[in-house]
Amino acid sequence: MNLVEFIGSIAAFFTTIAFVPQVIQTWKSKHARDLSLGMFSMFTIGVLLWLVYGLLIESWPIVIANIITAGLAGTILYFKLRFG
Repeated sequence: MNLVEFIGSIAAFFTTIAFVPQVIQTWKSKHARDLSLGMFSMFTIGVLLWLVYGLLIESWPIVIANIITAGLAGTILYFKLRFG
């Protein structure tokens, strides 16, 4: 792994795990009224497009990070729809 891929992998790690506390908090509280449905909808679409982009250019750090991020953001989006 070269330096550029290493930096990209570290960046992907941190921006991906940043959603874990929100998922845990929303799951525990069963409260999502303060979360923006528009923001999480647009963000999830953007992450899915980044995933497609990563697949097209065969960049596995982008692919893996966006698979995980899509799952986390999708979970938050689900909680928003379920818990309001």
